[in-house]
Amino acid sequence: MTKRRCDWCKGNHLYENYHDIVWGVPVFEDNILFESLTLEIFQSGLSWITILKKREGFIKAFDSFDIYKIASYDIKKEKELIANTSIIRNNLKIKATINNAKAIIKIQEEHNSFSKYIWNYVNNDPIINKFKSLNEVPNNTPLAKKICIDLKKKGFKFIGPTIIYSFMQAIGMTNDHLIYCFCHPMQLIKKVNRRPLH
Repeated sequence: MTKRRCDWCKGNHLYENYHDIVWGVPVFEDNILFESLTLEIFQSGLSWITILKKREGFIKAFDSFDIYKIASYDIKKEKELIANTSIIRNNLKIKATINNAKAIIKIQEEHNSFSKYIWNYVNNDPIINKFKSLNEVPNNTPLAKKICIDLKKKGFKFIGPTIIYSFMQAIGMTNDHLIYCFCHPMQLIKKVNRRPLH
């Protein structure tokens, strides 16, 4: 039986794989959260498929998104990154990534982890939406705006409410799989209810 997916990912293997395995799945590990936020920043002004095609390049170039390593990058490393064709060569976004790593370290010192800090906005409980079509899915929300403002106060660069909302979707803080999608919690509940009793 063919799986029903959200319309935005259909027809491309990279998109479908990302949709099925990554998008909307709760993430609590700081380096992965940092990777997700960084990729959303680099995606700004570009298509997401461009980022997916270069994702492995990003992981290698940015030391598997090791926050402490990135926070220690110097001018020489910045020049190496701007010359690296396996990533998006945007100097402002590269500088923002290094800056944001430093900002995350400060949050870790205050809250024990970036994960604990960011997930506190939803009391560690993902927001499950019930959208029926892509037209219903917002590109930002009041909560995304609040998080964006708070992160900017903590020194984060190159972020806006739309980037933050995409980040929330990617890390599972907000589940925006369409209601008919096999990844939506309601569909998973239906599968459990359909299991034979013996």
